[in-house]
Amino acid sequence: MFKTRLLSGIVLVILAIVFIGFGGPLLAAGIGFISLVGMFELYRVYGMERSVLAVFSYVFALAYYIALIWNFSPLQDHSAFFVCMIAAYLILILAIYVFSYPKYKADQMMAVFFGFFYVALMLSYVYFTRMLPKGEYLVWLIFVCSWGCDTCAYCVGKLMGKHKMAPVLSPKKSVEGACGGVLGAMLLTLILGFAFQGKLEVRTSELLLLAGGAGIGGLISMVGDLAASAIKRNYDIKDYGTLIPGHGGVLDRFDSMIITAPIVYYLCVFALA
Repeated sequence: MFKTRLLSGIVLVILAIVFIGFGGPLLAAGIGFISLVGMFELYRVYGMERSVLAVFSYVFALAYYIALIWNFSPLQDHSAFFVCMIAAYLILILAIYVFSYPKYKADQMMAVFFGFFYVALMLSYVYFTRMLPKGEYLVWLIFVCSWGCDTCAYCVGKLMGKHKMAPVLSPKKSVEGACGGVLGAMLLTLILGFAFQGKLEVRTSELLLLAGGAGIGGLISMVGDLAASAIKRNYDIKDYGTLIPGHGGVLDRFDSMIITAPIVYYLCVFALA
C-alpha cells in the first residue's frame, strides 16, 4: 500500500509540475476536470450523481471554467463575476427544483449547490493564483500548505504523536502532528521563498509574512481534511473513490487543497501588493 501511495504521489507531483508550468487554458482545463470528478464523487455520496440536478451542475461548472479562460485577468476585481455566477446558478437549480417538484427534496437541492461551491469554485483559486504576477512560483504555496503540511503532520505524528486532536472524527491525527504540519508548511515556504527570492523580487520581511500566512494556511488545510472526513463519517464510507491508487478519490487527495487555495490567493494578493 505504501509503495502504491508513493508512486501515485510522484505521478501527481509530475502532473502538477506540467500543468502549472504551462498554466493558462491547460491548467484551467486540468482543474476543471478535477472539479467535475470531485463533484461526481460528492454527489455519489448523496446518491444523486446522475440526477438532472447533478448533470446541470456539471454543465454549469464546465461553463464556469470556460468563462474563466475567456475573461480572467489577475489584476481585476472578480467579486462581481463570482456573485453573478453563484446567483445565476442558485436561481437555475431552484427552477429545476420547483418545476420538477416533488422529485427532489430541499436537502438534495442544497447538497448540489454545496458541491459546485465547495469543489469547482474553491479549486478555481489554484488557477487564479497561477495567473497572478509571479504566479508560476506563488502557486506552489498552495501545495506547500496542503500536501506539504499533510506530509509533515503525518511524519511528526508517527514519530511523536501522543495527544489526539479529533479522537472521534480522526483518531490517528494528533496535536503534535498538527503542530509539525504547521511548522513544516512555514519552513517549506521559507525554503521555497529564499530559493526564488530573486525571481519573486520580494524582501525578506515579505517572505516572513508569507511564511506566517502559510502556517495559517496549513492549519486551515487540516480543517478541510477533517471536514471531508466528517462527510464520509456521516455517510459511512471509507473513500470518495478509487481514481488515485493508494489515495482514494479526487476529494480524498484534494480535500485540504480545496479550502487552502483561496487563502493562499488572497494572502499573495494582499501580502505582495
